Order: sequence, then C-alpha cells, then structure tokens
Amino acid sequence: MIPLSDIETRIESAGTALELLSLGEAVLEHWLDAHGKHPTDAKREGFRLLALHRQGAQGDPSFNACRETCRELVYHYNLITLDPDHPETEKRLRLARMVAKHLFLFVSGKMEVDGLGEFCCSSRPLRAQSG
Repeated sequence: MIPLSDIETRIESAGTALELLSLGEAVLEHWLDAHGKHPTDAKREGFRLLALHRQGAQGDPSFNACRETCRELVYHYNLITLDPDHPETEKRLRLARMVAKHLFLFVSGKMEVDGLGEFCCSSRPLRAQSG
C-alpha cells in the first residue's frame, strides 16, 4: 500500500488519468484499512474506486459525503481516456488532479476527525477545533 503521506505528492505530479484513479483507490484503501476492513477487488459500475467507496460507507453514513467526489474522478477518467486527443485534455487532467486531491483531503481529514462529512464535505469540525 502506498503510504498516505506519499499520496498527496503523487496526486500533484500524476501525469495520467489512470494514475489518478489508482491514487484515489489507494486513499480509500487507507480508510478501509484504518477501519479493519480488507479492501475489495470488486468493481461497481465498472470501477473499483466506486466499490471501495461503497464498502467504506457501510456503517458510516457520513462517509457518503465523498461519493460524488469519487464519481467525479471516474467522470474525468472517462473524459480523458475516451478522447485523449481532445484539445482540453490537459485542462481535464488538471481538474482530475484537483478532484483526487479533494478526495485525499476529505478522507485524511475524516481519519483525524470522525464527524467530518456530517456537514456536506466541509471541514467545519476541523475549523472549530483550531479556533
């Protein structure tokens, strides 16, 4: 498993949609591992990322806050891989990096503050602690 501390750096330098999708999976693997669950190899709607999210949300409804982030990462993956020569591919890859980083920040924040996600995906509990 990729160390959680390395994932953020790898997201920022990722050069392909597949790499970003894999890093998203790695983030969710950490969540599952931290909760004593063995990450699934199954796919949901053709993507392991979505199956990992589904597995991670079982028993923790607030984890559903990152569901759309996972779906958006899949969306960007599809945009990039289905038309790699599109004139906006670099822009799409940049957006996919931002979505992958959002997923990383949400999950790593939620691992620190269990209630994160109960107010959409905002970091309100983190801000409240530091204030």
